[in-house]
Amino acid sequence: MARYKQDAAKRWTLPDRTFFAHGACHILAGMYLRLYPDFGFKAKQIIPRKTLPGAHIFISNDTIAFDYHGYSSEENLLCHHNEVWRARYPDWQADIEMVTFDLLKTTDLNQRQMRGPDQYWRDVLPRARHYLEKIDHQGAYEKAKSRIGSA
Repeated sequence: MARYKQDAAKRWTLPDRTFFAHGACHILAGMYLRLYPDFGFKAKQIIPRKTLPGAHIFISNDTIAFDYHGYSSEENLLCHHNEVWRARYPDWQADIEMVTFDLLKTTDLNQRQMRGPDQYWRDVLPRARHYLEKIDHQGAYEKAKSRIGSA
């Protein structure tokens, strides 16, 4: 993946899920909030401690979360994320904070070392919209919610 991080054209050719998993999660979250403002979700960020990698932005209503994986319980999303990064860095820890900046505004993102929508090889906003519009949000949300109730 490292070779793709430095080559914008190669990064663009990654499958959507991989693309939004590795460096464009904030764009997906921002587009979600733009397209579905009435769903009652807000953006949260995982901020690793000790300047370790593993930052991530996802959407949540404090119970159900959404990111490039789709819908799941917020607890499962955080557990999975922690497991993945602790496998690489045994002392990995992170804080969860509400996002208080515009996820689609380049100046806000650049202040936090993230690419703005206009800093990708091509226009990333239609790509994020297309990715989101392929999902049956109501059905996927209900499925994730039912898994919590049966746990």
